[in-house]
Amino acid sequence: MNDFKLLIQAARAARKHAYAPYSNFKVGAAVETKSGEIFSGCNMENASFGLTVCAERNALGAMIVTGNKSVKSIAIASENGVPPCGACRQVIWEICGEIPVYLIDEAGNTTATTSTELLPGAFNKDMLT
Repeated sequence: MNDFKLLIQAARAARKHAYAPYSNFKVGAAVETKSGEIFSGCNMENASFGLTVCAERNALGAMIVTGNKSVKSIAIASENGVPPCGACRQVIWEICGEIPVYLIDEAGNTTATTSTELLPGAFNKDMLT
């Protein structure tokens, strides 16, 4: 049994609750903190498409509202195991830095990558000076 099995299960469970009436592309995400807590989120679409919020950002928001900012890894579950969108890649980098990212498809197949592989040359706070 791998050490990220509960994280993957949480992401897959969150996907079932996604609100995706327009695209029918349901995504679930779960973040694990360094202390072992798991926070999950799902995508939430809106008829005003710009107001749609991705699963990854909802999971990170659920974690941040508790005051926790220490991420160990993130898992993202979708029908075909796609990587996060560009906006989510930037948010993952901002909040998490370098972490493992697990992409899970509907059959449960998992691909491991990292936040740096997903967003090489990431924009960060040091570039604001």
